[in-house]
Amino acid sequence: MNLTVFKHHDVPRVQNDISANIVSGNPVQHAELKFSGHDGKVRSGIWESTAGVFTADYTGIVEFCHILEGSASIKTADGKEFQVSAGDGFVLDAGLQTEWTVDTFVKKHFMICQL
Repeated sequence: MNLTVFKHHDVPRVQNDISANIVSGNPVQHAELKFSGHDGKVRSGIWESTAGVFTADYTGIVEFCHILEGSASIKTADGKEFQVSAGDGFVLDAGLQTEWTVDTFVKKHFMICQL
């Protein structure tokens, strides 16, 4: 068992391939996986995206997010739209289908639990 302090946990910043999920624009996303445990079923780190529109599928996972910088609009499959910005925390429940719109930049801390 460990206590992982993110600022002491230097990991590579990796660009995510989201080409299949892009709706419009040319968003570029990076992630730093700071923690992975319980056979990879629990993951936490830092994620960021530049401007663009893309989809995200939460089948089989629950994700907690805390926006650190910037903002985004998140639209759910049932047509509801949520604005999130620096300081906001929220949970994306299992099975949720979303479309994210990032006007400039967004950076978040995430924790994903695989079901």
